[in-house]
Amino acid sequence: MRNNNQSTVSEFILLGLPIRKEEQGMYYALFLLVYLSTVLGNLLIILLIRLDSRLHTPMYFFLSHLALTDISFSSVIAPKMLMNMLTQSQSISYAGCISQDFFFLLFGSLDSFLLTSMAYDRYVAICHPLHYNNIMSHILCSLLVMTSWVLSFAAALVHTLLLAHLSFHGDNILHHFFCDLSALLKLSSSDTTINELFIHIVGTMVITLPFVCILVSYVHIGATILRAPSIKGICKALSTCGSHLSVVSLYYGAIIGLYFVPPSNNTNDKDVVVAAVYTLVTPMLNPFIYSLRNQDMKNALGNLLRKGKFSV
Repeated sequence: MRNNNQSTVSEFILLGLPIRKEEQGMYYALFLLVYLSTVLGNLLIILLIRLDSRLHTPMYFFLSHLALTDISFSSVIAPKMLMNMLTQSQSISYAGCISQDFFFLLFGSLDSFLLTSMAYDRYVAICHPLHYNNIMSHILCSLLVMTSWVLSFAAALVHTLLLAHLSFHGDNILHHFFCDLSALLKLSSSDTTINELFIHIVGTMVITLPFVCILVSYVHIGATILRAPSIKGICKALSTCGSHLSVVSLYYGAIIGLYFVPPSNNTNDKDVVVAAVYTLVTPMLNPFIYSLRNQDMKNALGNLLRKGKFSV
C-alpha cells in the first residue's frame, strides 16, 4: 500500500505567465510596478487612517485591515513570481509550495470576510443611522475582524492539511505562476475526492455565503433609499457605498471568472490571466478606488500633504 504521507516530489516547476521569452523584461518591470504600487498605496491608506482622527470610524477600521490584507495577499505571490522572472528559475520547493498555498487561502478568505463586514457597516449606517454608534461599537468591530481571522485560518488550515497528505509522483510541472490549489490537485497521484468535497464546502462558507450577505445588505440599502427618494440621500449613499461596491465587483468578478465561467480551449492560459488579475491587479486598484472616490480619504491626504509642506 502506498503511503500518502510521503511525497517523492521535492520541488515543483512553475511555468509562469503565458508570455513570450523576449517580453519577460517588459512584464517584469510592469509587475514590479504593480507590486510596489500595491504595497505603497495600501500603506498610505493605513497611514492616513492612523494619523487622521476623523477616519477613526468603523468603516475605516475595516478598510485599514483590508489594506493590510491586500499587502499580505499580494506579497504571498508577487515576490516569488518576480524572482523567478528575474533569475529565469521556475522551481519552488515542496514546503515552499504548501506554505504559499496556505497563505494564499488565508488572505484570500480574509478579504472576503472583511468585505462582508464592511457591507454590514454600510447597511447599519444607511438603514439604521440613529443606532449606528450603538450597533457598530469598537467591541463589535474588533469581534468581526477576529472572527474573520479565525474562520480564514481554519479554512486555509483544513485545505493545507488535506493537501499535505496527498502524494505527488513523477509530474511536477504546474501550469501556473504560483501554487494554486486546483493545479496541485490535478498533479496528485492520490485520490482527491475529499479535497474536492472540502473545496465545495469551504468555498460555500468563504465565498458564497459572504457574497450573499453583501447582496442582501445592498438590497436593504437600495430599499431604504427608494423609500425616501432624494438627490441628497442618493448622493450620500453613493459616496459611502460606491468605493466598497467597486472593490466587491473586482474581487468577486475575478473569482467568478476564474472558477465559475465554463472552460474553453485555452483553459490554462485563461485561468492564469484571470488569476493574475485577482492576485496582483485587484489589490493594487483598491487604494486608487478609495482615494479617488472617497472624499474623506482625499481630505485626509490633502491634510497630510499640507502638514508635510509646512514642516519643510
